[in-house]
Amino acid sequence: MRQTRRWVPLGILMLALAAGVAAFAATTLAGSNKSLAGKPIVIGYSADLVGRMSPFDTPALTAAKLEAKKLNAKGGILGHKLVIKVCNTQDSKPDVAKSCAANLIGQGAVIGLVTCDVDFATPAAQEFLNKGELTIAPCIGTDQMGPKRFGSKGKLAFSVGNVAQDEGAAMAEYAISKGWKKAITVTDNLLVYFRNIVQAFTVRYKELGGTIVDAESFTSFDKTIGNVVSRVNQQKADVIATSTGFADWPAFVSGLRSLNNNTPIMNSWAGDGTFWYPKNPPVTHYWYVTYASVFGDDPDPAVRALIAKMKAIGQPPATGGFVTGAAAIDAIAAAITQAKGSTNGKTLAAIFVKFHGLPTISGKISYSPALHSVFGRAYRVMEVENNTPKFVKLLTTKKLAKIG
Repeated sequence: MRQTRRWVPLGILMLALAAGVAAFAATTLAGSNKSLAGKPIVIGYSADLVGRMSPFDTPALTAAKLEAKKLNAKGGILGHKLVIKVCNTQDSKPDVAKSCAANLIGQGAVIGLVTCDVDFATPAAQEFLNKGELTIAPCIGTDQMGPKRFGSKGKLAFSVGNVAQDEGAAMAEYAISKGWKKAITVTDNLLVYFRNIVQAFTVRYKELGGTIVDAESFTSFDKTIGNVVSRVNQQKADVIATSTGFADWPAFVSGLRSLNNNTPIMNSWAGDGTFWYPKNPPVTHYWYVTYASVFGDDPDPAVRALIAKMKAIGQPPATGGFVTGAAAIDAIAAAITQAKGSTNGKTLAAIFVKFHGLPTISGKISYSPALHSVFGRAYRVMEVENNTPKFVKLLTTKKLAKIG
């Protein structure tokens, strides 16, 4: 039997089509909004809030929280808010640090942050890496936050701190620019970072025509610093280069100046801050490189604004290392955005290793397959006279030092 066709007027057909398109769009938008309003991205920070690393971890944590808050106020990362959960490692106790990382993972952390020394960070870092998570240290300054320390799993490990090959070279380049052609090096063997900085300084300094007239060493707390001061005082040099900031450092400076030895001293970020300054004799003829000036004269208004926020909540930074906490958030946000919202560790690490000149609040940062800590960022060179620090200039390393 032949069926009769019923023709629908064109106007009604168009209205129906429009309604269908609108319904589809509404459904799609609702799905999009649901995605954008998805669950927060949880970052777990295993930090020392009471012990030796607290002067570094606490400011980095505060800055990271403020940067995350600023990011969240703009909608987060692709609509996902950042949440930073913290566990105190209680003076970087290995078992506590490991437990902290495990607890944070249990609380939903998909990215791990760890303390600012690779030896202290290792127990927590291994927990995060074993779970296949991107693991970031705000300010570790060696090339060990990566495959060198953690093997293949270390491909997921990075630091936002300046690598020693870059920082030590920057110190050497500045020393030579000042006409300091003869140097005494003083190595604190306590940390890998301290040792690597002096190694990098030595290599780059010699490349630039400098001469090392004496190389001294000690280990913080070994009670030999008086002997080191005596030996250094017997040598003639244009500069004394070191990397340290622990208990024996004030004794070295005051001991040398008490002998009326006014040889310029050049330090790394480890010697930033005024908390260690002896009152008499005051710190003078002293230079160091750091991430930011906390003394009101940093050249970057964004850095000064972040310092103001930290002061407003009663947590002013003591050293320039605070800014790396905020920069870690910037880098994580950039990686997740490029990954289109993925928090998979391998995916994010593949993006991190290709960062070259990535803009962050701390300046432009770069990585490579060999170096998972930052190189190429501009340092603040600081000078201290009569216990008064001041910003001198920005300095970007021209050539990395090659060390083992």
